[in-house]
Amino acid sequence: MNDWMIIRRSLSSRRLSTVFTSLSVAVAVALMLLLLMMRDSGRAAFERGSGNMHLLVSADSDPLTAILNSVFLAAPPRRPIEHAKFEQLAGRAPWEYFIPTQLGDSYQGLPVFATTTEFFSRFKPDPVEPWKLKSGRFFDKNFEVVLGARAAEATGLKLGDRIALTHGMPKTRAQLDEEGVTGDAPAPHVHDEYKFEVVGVLEPTGGAHDRAIITSITSAWILHAHDRHEKEEHEHEAQEKAGEKPGEHADHAHEEEHEPLTTEADLIDSDRKITGIYARLATRPGSDSSSIIPVIFNQLRSDPTITVAQPTQEIDKLFRIVGSVDQILIAMAAVVAASSGISILLALYNSMEQRRRQIAVLRVLGASAGRIFRLVLAESIALGAIGAACGFVMAIVGARLVASEMKARLGLVIEPSVTPMVAGLVIAGAVLLAAAAGLLPAVVAYRTSVAKNLRPLG
Repeated sequence: MNDWMIIRRSLSSRRLSTVFTSLSVAVAVALMLLLLMMRDSGRAAFERGSGNMHLLVSADSDPLTAILNSVFLAAPPRRPIEHAKFEQLAGRAPWEYFIPTQLGDSYQGLPVFATTTEFFSRFKPDPVEPWKLKSGRFFDKNFEVVLGARAAEATGLKLGDRIALTHGMPKTRAQLDEEGVTGDAPAPHVHDEYKFEVVGVLEPTGGAHDRAIITSITSAWILHAHDRHEKEEHEHEAQEKAGEKPGEHADHAHEEEHEPLTTEADLIDSDRKITGIYARLATRPGSDSSSIIPVIFNQLRSDPTITVAQPTQEIDKLFRIVGSVDQILIAMAAVVAASSGISILLALYNSMEQRRRQIAVLRVLGASAGRIFRLVLAESIALGAIGAACGFVMAIVGARLVASEMKARLGLVIEPSVTPMVAGLVIAGAVLLAAAAGLLPAVVAYRTSVAKNLRPLG
């Protein structure tokens, strides 16, 4: 009987202990690998999402919030930038592009991203790759929409379909509870006076814009100008009702039914609100940076009415925050790994009492004390290797699940990966830890007395 057969039978005779001991190793390896895989790939996804812009200008409370809202579409910014301010800022630097954006409406829970045609022609979702169409074309007039790849998949819309946008983003139950709203959520206001035609579908980019419904910013201004116009009409009617004569209300209602739609010509300055500005300074051909970025950044930051953010800096800040959590989780994974080593030690040590007679028999059959030591140590290493292999598989599956969830919730395409060297080090570390845990049981087996343990039972 060879050594491997002896080890295999020993492990199979204690199946429950073998399974749970290997599982503890697998959890430690999976957790460690998953953290390492997601850390680098997650950062790459966020950096890719900010595209080739140099600066983001908004009226959000702080730069990190501005990036999360205006670039990663986490939530609509609460404060807009007036159009006059936009025009003033547009003349303060040699911009390669200075693209206004507006967030605030939605369709089936997906954000509507309103902007200009420059968004497709000048802004690149990836620092080197421009927008690509899967089908159709980019919008070139009002009341047309282009679907991000994720939005097209989620809604099932096709070219030529016509949709009505919803005012605001649907609120979650937690948000309603925070606002003190009880019962069902109020019905959202649908801009059903205006229908938008689907004219294009984008190829996936791996960024948050994949889950956006993209339309012209003038269309968004017209929608809200129409709401303003209706509100003003209702307020005017309410003021007149006090002196209204019988029958006049019916006439007003009849006139309201035929109220004309608002057009671009009806827009006033207060309608032209902007929630974010994608900005890139002029650069030399083939260069991605400009020496005047710090100067312009400091000039804009001195303006108290706006918030200026550099996407790369804010992503670094975000990952410094997340990095602290990473360290805690990695420390937790190390603790789990240590506990798995202890479980191997206890499983093998406790089994020694039941196996002393078997060891004595092996000694009588010619096995040396050194071979017994190696058998127990090899059994411990086998437990570590089985657990490490299972942990690697668990990490791959877990990373795909996390990536899928990030894609569904944030529209970020994360491609989990780990270098063979890092994976090898983690797996080797788990096996070495198992080997170290097996030393004490192996020493106990080495010192087992043959004469004492071959005495007749009873």
